[in-house]
Amino acid sequence: MSALIDRLRDRFGRRAALLVAIAAVVAIALLAAATASAVPAGKQLTVTDQETGDVVIQTPVHENSTVSLVYMHSVQKSPVVDQYTVRGHTLVYTRMEFESYGWGLPSRSDVREVNGTFVLANPDWQGREINVKPGHIAGHHLIVDGRDYDLVERSNARAVTIRVTDRSLLATVLHTHE
Repeated sequence: MSALIDRLRDRFGRRAALLVAIAAVVAIALLAAATASAVPAGKQLTVTDQETGDVVIQTPVHENSTVSLVYMHSVQKSPVVDQYTVRGHTLVYTRMEFESYGWGLPSRSDVREVNGTFVLANPDWQGREINVKPGHIAGHHLIVDGRDYDLVERSNARAVTIRVTDRSLLATVLHTHE
């Protein structure tokens, strides 16, 4: 590289050599940034608006991260927690907690009462995405590894899709949260 710059300086002058050196540094930096933004380096939970595709929430997750949907049951007016575990790009439904039986809640024999809360362990569902319609009455919250996101506020009470996506090396280095 320095031999090339020396030849350019001899032929076109110092200014041309300096411009070529700056252009080379910029090109290398752009190539490094493009590579870092394209190389997957982990996973993230991505919540998108179903109508527009806009990203509503994006936060890092890892294998066995806990993702919970917390909301108020519309009929019983009691809290419900749907808990999922990240396995690769799959969300595995691992637990449901609720305080009283009502419309749409499980009444299977494997529901146990634990300290006044009904618990359904291993609800037997897994998938690549969860579709949710956050509502003001239900007050949906998304809790990812202890970080609480107001899903109603973030989505403006619009239908969203929750999925695990690849996280770029650049995003991992910058460790950005939304």
